[in-house]
Amino acid sequence: MTDHDSWTEDEVLDRPRRGRTLLAVAFVLMVLAGLYAAAALYFGDKVPADTRIGGVAIGGKTPSEAQQALEDELSDEEARPVTVTVDGKDVELEPADAGLSYDYAGSVDGLTGFSLNPVDLWHHVRGGVERDVEVAVDEQALADAVDAKTSMLDKEPVEGKVTLEGATVKKTASKPGLSVDRDAVVESIADEWPAQRSFDAPTTEPAPQLTQAEIDRFAKDDLEPLVAGPVTVTTTDPQGEGEDKTISFTVPADQLAGAISIKDDKGKLSASVDEAKVAKATLSAGSSSGLFREAKDAGVVHRGGSDFDVTPSSTGLELKAEGLGADIDAAMKKSGSERTVTARAQEAKPEFTTAEAKRTLPKEQISTFTTYLPDTGGVRTNNIKIAARRLDGAYVAPGETFSLNQQLGQRTAAKGYQKAGVISGGRLTNDYGGGISQLSTTLFNAVFFSGAKIEEFHPHSFYISRYPEGREATISWPDVDNRFTNDTGAGILISASVRGNEVTVTFHGRKKYDEIKATKSARKNITPPKTITDNTKGCVPQSPAPGFSVDIGRQFIKDGKTVKSSSFTTRYIPQDDVTCTNA
Repeated sequence: MTDHDSWTEDEVLDRPRRGRTLLAVAFVLMVLAGLYAAAALYFGDKVPADTRIGGVAIGGKTPSEAQQALEDELSDEEARPVTVTVDGKDVELEPADAGLSYDYAGSVDGLTGFSLNPVDLWHHVRGGVERDVEVAVDEQALADAVDAKTSMLDKEPVEGKVTLEGATVKKTASKPGLSVDRDAVVESIADEWPAQRSFDAPTTEPAPQLTQAEIDRFAKDDLEPLVAGPVTVTTTDPQGEGEDKTISFTVPADQLAGAISIKDDKGKLSASVDEAKVAKATLSAGSSSGLFREAKDAGVVHRGGSDFDVTPSSTGLELKAEGLGADIDAAMKKSGSERTVTARAQEAKPEFTTAEAKRTLPKEQISTFTTYLPDTGGVRTNNIKIAARRLDGAYVAPGETFSLNQQLGQRTAAKGYQKAGVISGGRLTNDYGGGISQLSTTLFNAVFFSGAKIEEFHPHSFYISRYPEGREATISWPDVDNRFTNDTGAGILISASVRGNEVTVTFHGRKKYDEIKATKSARKNITPPKTITDNTKGCVPQSPAPGFSVDIGRQFIKDGKTVKSSSFTTRYIPQDDVTCTNA
């Protein structure tokens, strides 16, 4: 019997019906699959409904539409600055400059396109997704931006110091620095942006080399003892008697302090004393005490005619400089009554001895020159008289350089000087000592015809007709001087006087040359004056005169021959025509 023989009648009748059912099911499935595929194809070019990126609804849009919608809605948010706080100070980063941006294309990537994934189709049919916008970070650009914005906030540690103000010790504390951990800032921004837009920058505080403990130690143990008080110096005057034989004086602590230098060697402080400076301070204190006999230079007196006499020089007493600095240095390191030094004294010799004065004693008048006063009274003449008295009797030893400014000193009201006309900036004005340029001009011509070496002179800005054209010299404290060096081989005694309308300066010495001749060129480079109307207070009117230059020659005659010659050019600016309108 075969298998077919075992089938029942019902089974045989059911077989066609099952075949038709399977076909029907297969057909339905094919239809559904077609519909599914058609739906997938239909929805593939659209963003799923109700999809939100960064809070922006983009459902049902094409990818390009979705990107544009995101950019339109989020560009302002994207551009919001990032704040970095460093030690309480805020700096801002512009995202575009810092390599921070929204990736709009990446944000919609994968939301469209053909897909048979039921989940994707379900999202299209029943609703979309919601997620944050994608971002792009250029870490190199971010690092550069962070560095540019925060590097200026770095601070180097400030090293403290210990200084001396006089004998007072001043301490300045050290301060730590500040260093921004820029790598950490970059990492935080890259990880947290855009959800976070404010960041606290981690910092460190680099320590200074010089600690406060070292500052305090040095000030207390090393420096303060050096300036704890004066140093007492004692010596003996061999010519003194009784109490006058012993000389004692103090060197103040503030003068000693000037010889102390402080060194910081990588956070280790030390002090050193300049022995030469403390010796100088000690010698100065001794001289200022008035306890030492001063050496006196020889002087020269004119008795009249060719009669000259010498006032003798004398020796004085001074401390020996050798070893003095080391002794003072040692005393500075002691305290109380032990801050004493017993110094050695020696004879102080005059710079110009009696013997030298006699050897170079003037014998004759070697030059004289006279200028004439525009008037014989008034403050101008008074100023010249005061200066002439100060100049009269000045002695210039052989080889010495004479300074008129040094001889006269500053012209002040306390010395009797009054305000009178001077030239300043090409204009007439008033100042103390006005007028003494006439004495300076008279002196210059005495120098000129003596044959002595002219070192420095300054002509007036514009020409003054009462003076020799090209041969004149103004003077002003402290920089405009009239100086000469006595190279005549003998001393020069200067006589200066004001009599009637005459200002005269005479040099007594020994003639090195038989005659000094002056030459003068014609005027050159003539410049016309300007006309000025001045309404300012203190204006002084001026009459016009042209500017010009002139060459001056100096011939040195010996035995009828010119043995030497020299020349210089004097330039004058125009004397402008000034009218003052301020009454």
